Amino acid sequence: MNKGIIGKKIGMTQIFDESGKVIPVTVVEAGPCVVVQKKTVQNDGYDAIQVGYGDVKPQKVNKPMKGHFDKGDVAAKKTLREFRMDDCSGYNVGDIIKADVFAPGDIIDVSGTSKGKGYAGAIKRHGNRSLRSSHGTGPVARQPGSMGAISDPSRIFKGKGMAGHMGAEKVTVQNLEVVKVDAENNLIAVKGAIPGPKGGVVVIINGKKA
Repeated sequence: MNKGIIGKKIGMTQIFDESGKVIPVTVVEAGPCVVVQKKTVQNDGYDAIQVGYGDVKPQKVNKPMKGHFDKGDVAAKKTLREFRMDDCSGYNVGDIIKADVFAPGDIIDVSGTSKGKGYAGAIKRHGNRSLRSSHGTGPVARQPGSMGAISDPSRIFKGKGMAGHMGAEKVTVQNLEVVKVDAENNLIAVKGAIPGPKGGVVVIINGKKA
């Protein structure tokens, strides 16, 4: 991976290309991010940079993190992410990464935390089919139904789709296209939808499968 940035999801809108075709896009406030730490093969066994995003008051940071930021002589940041690099010699601690690290037409992967849905049943959570609403299946038709055989194997296999906590987990959407970049306002317009609610933190990297 050669490029990456942290951002905040602003929301969805639509823009028009040169031919007048409408394109649904998600607007991301990407950066500015600062390089907080630089890792090398000699010291850490791999090449990577640690990037910080979002200002936070120094008194809100605990002592270990305060020492970490002071060592790099950078301001305290709310969110830290690490980006593996093929070669991080072009980055130094304190460098600023802006939205123009990406260009229109780039293929990217976007990761974020999906919206939490709370405790959900099998129909909503896994798309199971509901039971009949009459003829003895009541009083609840939205129950999952059969859990499996009775005497053999006399248990439920792991991974069975049942009710439980839904959402609020890391989701990555791959092979999205950068439609527009506004470097002056640190905005990136990404074609299609990305995970998470408005205001959620997202991580953008160049597409691994592109």
